[in-house]
Amino acid sequence: MDDSKFRGIIPAFYACYDEIGRISEERVRELAGYLLNKGVKGLYVGGSSGECIYQSIEERKMVLEAVMAEVYGKMTVIAHVACNNTADSCELARHAESLHADAIASIPPIYFHLPDEAVAGYWNDISKAALNTPFIIYNIPQLAGTALSLPLLKRMKENPNLLGVKNSSMPVQDIQMWHDEDVFVFNGPDEQLLSGLAAGAGAGIGGTYAVMPELYKAIFECYQNGEMEKGRIIQNEACRIIYCMCDADCNLYAVMKEVLRIQGGPDIGDVRLPMSRLTDRGRAKAREAVGMISTAVRDLL
Repeated sequence: MDDSKFRGIIPAFYACYDEIGRISEERVRELAGYLLNKGVKGLYVGGSSGECIYQSIEERKMVLEAVMAEVYGKMTVIAHVACNNTADSCELARHAESLHADAIASIPPIYFHLPDEAVAGYWNDISKAALNTPFIIYNIPQLAGTALSLPLLKRMKENPNLLGVKNSSMPVQDIQMWHDEDVFVFNGPDEQLLSGLAAGAGAGIGGTYAVMPELYKAIFECYQNGEMEKGRIIQNEACRIIYCMCDADCNLYAVMKEVLRIQGGPDIGDVRLPMSRLTDRGRAKAREAVGMISTAVRDLL
C-alpha cells in the first residue's frame, strides 16, 4: 500500500464550537484553512483532540464534511471513526469513505476489556464498512484501557486494508515492534516525535502540532536530513512548551485553543463539558507558551 501521502506532520484537529457550545462549521473550515496554510501534511479529524467521545454521530459527520469542503484534494485527511459500538462506528466509516477521506482510524472499544478476537472483529467490521479506504489502528492504551499487542496486530495484518498503527503509547519500543511487522507507524506522543521517527515511525500525528507546526515540521526535516542534534534541541524545546501548557489548572485543549487565539489563529471556542474549561491560570499559561513558541521559532529555525 502506497504510504507516501501519509509521511509528514499531521496535526490532530481540534473541536470547533460557537459561543454556546455547538459545532461551528464555519470555525471548522477556518481552522482547516489555517492549518493548510501552515504547510502541514494533513489532518487527523475526530480523535482525542477533536473531543470525539463528547460528540454525537451527526456532529462528527458535520465536522468531517466541513473539513473536506475546505481542504479536499489539498492535504491528507484521516478520519477517526470509532464509537463505543460497532454500528455507529461503521456508519461513520461509510460516511468518511463517501467523502473520500484518505484513511479511517479507530481506537478499540472502551470500558469493557474485550478479548483480542472481539477487538479484531470490531476493527474488521469497521474496515469492511469502508472497503476502499485504508484502515489505521489507533493504539492509546492509557485512555482506551486496551493495549495493542503483537498477536493482535498479527491478526489484524490479515486485513488487506490495514495501513498501520497510530501509536500513542509512551514506550518507543512499541513503535519499533510495529515497524518490524512491516506496517506504517504514526508517532503519537508529541514529546517523543524525534525518538519515534528514529524507531521507525514514518509520520507524526499530534495534539500540540496545531499551535506550533513550525517546530514539528523542523523536527521531521532534521530527522530526514540526519541533523539529529539540531532535531534534539528543537524537540526538547517543544517538550518544555508542552510542560508549560500542561501546568494550567484546566484542560490542555482549552489552553491550546487560547494559544491559537493569541497567535492570531481562528477562535474555535472552548472545550465541551465535562472537560475543564479555560481559567485565568490557563490564559496566563497560554500567553507564556505563545512567547516560548515565538522565541523557539525565531532562535532555533
